[in-house]
Formats: sequence, C-alpha cells, structure tokens
Amino acid sequence: MAADRDSLPPASPRRARAASGPGAATPTTRTRADGAAELPAVPAPGGGAVEVRRSARRSRTVSAYREGDRTVVLIPARMSGADEQRWVARMLDRLAAQESRKVLGDDALARRAAELSAEYLGGRARPEVVRWVTNQNSRWGSCTPAERSIRLSHRLQGMPEYVVDYVLLHELAHLLEASHGPRFWALLAAYPRTERARGYLEGVAAAAQLPHARGAG
Repeated sequence: MAADRDSLPPASPRRARAASGPGAATPTTRTRADGAAELPAVPAPGGGAVEVRRSARRSRTVSAYREGDRTVVLIPARMSGADEQRWVARMLDRLAAQESRKVLGDDALARRAAELSAEYLGGRARPEVVRWVTNQNSRWGSCTPAERSIRLSHRLQGMPEYVVDYVLLHELAHLLEASHGPRFWALLAAYPRTERARGYLEGVAAAAQLPHARGAG
C-alpha cells in the first residue's frame, strides 16, 4: 500500500475564516466515526477514484494512500477548496512517483506469473521464461507457446500494478489458447480489472500517438 504525507504552512486566522465562510468550495460531506468529514469519491485523472477525507484533528499534515481501487487523501478540515485541489494533485503525483520506482525484476515477474496462473487459470499456465524486454515498442507483451516464454515491454514499468498483472495474465492465457477467440477471453473473465486495464493501455497509446498496440489486446 503506497502512502505519502506532507505538511502545510500555518494558516493565518483570516485565511482560516475565509476557507470556512460563505463561498468556500465545500462539497457535501458525511461525518465519520473518528470525527473526519468524508467527501464523495471522484474520478482520478489516471483511473480509479479519489476520496478526500477532511478531519478537524489535522492541522497541518496531508497524507494519501491507496485503498483498493481508490486513492484516499487526508486533509485538514480548514483547507479551502482551491487548496484541496492543489494538494490532491500533488499527492497523486507523489504516489505515482513512488509506485513507478517499484519495478519487478525478472525473477519477481516470474513469481508473479505463477501467482496469477494459480489464482485465475487454475495453475495450468506454466511458463518456462518470463522477462522484460526493450525491443517491443508496438506490443505490451508477447508469448511463444512452443517455447513457453513470455516477454513484457519495458514500457509497462512504472504503470499501475493491475495493468502489469493484466498484461502478464493475458500472455499466460496465450499458453493455453493461442487465438483471441471466445475461449481465450473466457480464460480472462475471472480477472476483475480486465476492462479497466485495457482502457488504461488504450489511453496511454492514444496519448503517445502510437499505432494500435498489438499484444495484450
């Protein structure tokens, strides 16, 4: 679970009054048992949702962490709407930077492949080799069933874990079914983030003005 925190500069009394007075950007909240005000979750730019929780117990610190499919950002109750937006963006950037440094090596990638195969494919997909490669610029991943080898593009490094898992699981499924027919997609039906991961990859490809990426289609 990624987490980060930061501290705010002391607020002047005038600024504190302005943040809580008429016209302040204060979305509808509900009070949690711990006294914090919990805001509705909103979509995050990179996918998933962001839930901002305001707490009167916080005076200067801001923190953020991943909780399942959402990102939770904890802020002081006195913070203005404009400051909230600025700090949410900053904390999302910091979490992304943290996660981008968590790159699995080839050995860890092979272990993850075994875990995904056991969880979603009944352990039937058993690759001999799983590794990163730097020569796949139009494919996110590739598989050679005859050699039982799987290769993932280095461009996936730093992307969210569920996206890497999806591509890895996609290539594992090709060890059992070579084509992209109904039987292939049935193998991936148990993975709950297939559509979200596909949408993420399509967005990356579109943003980079790449041709339609083959592999992990």
